[in-house]
Amino acid sequence: MTLIEERKAFKSEKWVQRPIAQFRLDEKQWKIYWRDSKEKWHFIDDYEPNEDFETQLKIVDQDENGVFWG
Repeated sequence: MTLIEERKAFKSEKWVQRPIAQFRLDEKQWKIYWRDSKEKWHFIDDYEPNEDFETQLKIVDQDENGVFWG
């Protein structure tokens, strides 16, 4: 499952979409991944996998390390 940011483009009326984070279920636990400039996804080992998807979503939303929104 991929979290997508959608917003109006700079100096344009068009809307753009950008993948922010990816969540993968592995052995009944959700893992969080980030995307690099070459569009490759990487596991973030700073955050422990968790059975509760909402917990992982909050981690991305709060983005304490500036990985997703910074």
